[in-house]
Amino acid sequence: MFSLISWLIVGLIVGFIARAIVPGRQPIGVLLTVALGVVGAVVGGFISSALWPTWADEPDVNRMWPGWLMSIAGAVVVLWAYVALTGRRTLATRY
Repeated sequence: MFSLISWLIVGLIVGFIARAIVPGRQPIGVLLTVALGVVGAVVGGFISSALWPTWADEPDVNRMWPGWLMSIAGAVVVLWAYVALTGRRTLATRY
């Protein structure tokens, strides 16, 4: 249970940081921000393990900041893709 709560908290923090980095207004709520952060952390983890495969074998608590940075970078990529795919909907597109 603690693992799930920590994933949600980290997802929320990473999602909010990614939303602050990506320019423009993103019309998403808190739940989608958490999902963005969790998916971004997974994407960042895949990228990190592809670039530095030996680091994933021996994680060190003193070297946790690269994981946070890669999680934020992954969340920025996921948010950028989400904004690009959904686009901005205006009143003119409804009719």
